[in-house]
Amino acid sequence: MTNSADAAVPIALEDNLAAALCYLLLGVTGLLFLVLEPYNRKRDIRFHAFQSIFVTAALAVCWVVVIVAGMILAYIPWVGGPLAGAIFLSLFAGGFALWILLMYKAYINQPLVLPWIGPLAQKQS
Repeated sequence: MTNSADAAVPIALEDNLAAALCYLLLGVTGLLFLVLEPYNRKRDIRFHAFQSIFVTAALAVCWVVVIVAGMILAYIPWVGGPLAGAIFLSLFAGGFALWILLMYKAYINQPLVLPWIGPLAQKQS
């Protein structure tokens, strides 16, 4: 039989794991770690959470631009479709590689401060 007091004990994550998890579901986990105690009081975790949110927003803007460009390029015979596909694939591969790199660097406690986005995240944290 378990004691009800034992069931209420929260499980704490190591800071490096929490920082890496900020990127796991992009902006969703970034927002989550901004509201969860005690992580929302730790500056390095807040940095990764904000950077995750800002990266997600930047990638969303890039996706919209690529989709609109793809719709425009679709009207160019022979070239438009493959070119739009190559741009789409490049953005997907680059975003995936960046996601893995950010999680890895956060996990090994070597934060990667991205250009433009990183300084904004540092100011917010």
